[in-house]
Amino acid sequence: MCVACDYTIHRRDHHYGWSRDFTPAAVAKSGSTIQFECLDSSGGQLGTGSTVADVVNLDFAKVNPVTGPVYVEGAEPGDVLKVEIREFVPSGIGWTAVIPGFGLLADQFTDPALHIWTYEPGSMAPSLFGPGGSVPLKPFAGTIGVAPSEPGVHSVVPPRRVGGNLDIRDLSSGVTLYLPVEVKGALFSVGDTHAAQGDGEVCGTAIESAMNVTLTLSVLKGRKLESPRFTTPGPVTRHLDAAGYEVTTGVGPDLMTAAREALSRMIDLLAAEHGYAPADAYMLCSVAGDLRISEIVDMPNVVVSFYFPRIVLS
Repeated sequence: MCVACDYTIHRRDHHYGWSRDFTPAAVAKSGSTIQFECLDSSGGQLGTGSTVADVVNLDFAKVNPVTGPVYVEGAEPGDVLKVEIREFVPSGIGWTAVIPGFGLLADQFTDPALHIWTYEPGSMAPSLFGPGGSVPLKPFAGTIGVAPSEPGVHSVVPPRRVGGNLDIRDLSSGVTLYLPVEVKGALFSVGDTHAAQGDGEVCGTAIESAMNVTLTLSVLKGRKLESPRFTTPGPVTRHLDAAGYEVTTGVGPDLMTAAREALSRMIDLLAAEHGYAPADAYMLCSVAGDLRISEIVDMPNVVVSFYFPRIVLS
C-alpha cells in the first residue's frame, strides 16, 4: 500500500487497447500521486510453473493489459501531461519468451522458448539466468500513455505519438515523462512492467514482471508537444557499464538488415565463446543488450552495433 498516494488504481481496472471513450477508473486532480497495480504483459498467462506449451497457447486478446485509465482534471487537447515516475515495487517473478512470429529474428527463431526468472524484489540484485550469467535489473514501464483523439479502440501493441508501448528502458524511477494530450482528461494508463530490458527488446520480450508503479500526474497548460519526451536524473547505463562490452556490427545500405546482422552475430558469439544455446542467447540479448545506430550519414551504408555487457557473463 502506498501511504503517500492520493489514489490506488487496482489491477482489476485494466484494458487492452486505447480509446477516448473508455470509462475512467478514477478522476484525479492535477498533481496527484497515484499507485497503479500493473499486470505482466501476458496478463497473468505466464509465470511460475509455465512451460513452452503455455507460450504456444497464449491468448493474444489478453496481451499487454494496461491499468487505468485515469481522467486528470483540467487536461485538454493541446496540453501536456507531466508524468513523474516515483517508484516501482516489483513482484520478484518474471518471464522472457521467444514467441513464434514475433521479434527481430522471427524468421530464424520459429520455435517457442521460455525462461522464468526469480529475483529479490527488495535488493533488486542481478537475476541469475539458468544457462549461465546474471542480468542487472532496472525496473520500468514498457507501456505508458494517454488516449489518442481518433475514435474507436486502438491496439495497445504499437507505440504512438501519445505514448503507448514505447518499451524505452530508461523510463525508470526518477525520470520525468511528458506526453501530448489529445482528449479531455488525458485518460492516462500504464502497464507492461519490466525488470530489465535491452535497447531494442530484440526477441520481442523483456523480463516481463508484474509490479506496482507510483506516479505523479500534472497538467501543463498550453505546451505544444508532438511526441513523448523525457528527462533523466543522471546516467542511464551505470548498472551495465562496469565490465565493458562485447560489440558486433552490421554494415550495409538497409538499417533493418544491418540491425538483424549485428544481432545475429552477437548470438553467434555468445554461442561459440560462452556456450549458450541460440534461443537462450537471443533471449539474453533482448533483456541485456543494446542495439545502437553507430553511423547513418556515410551513404550508401549504415552501421548498426550490438552492445552486450560483459558484466552479465562475469
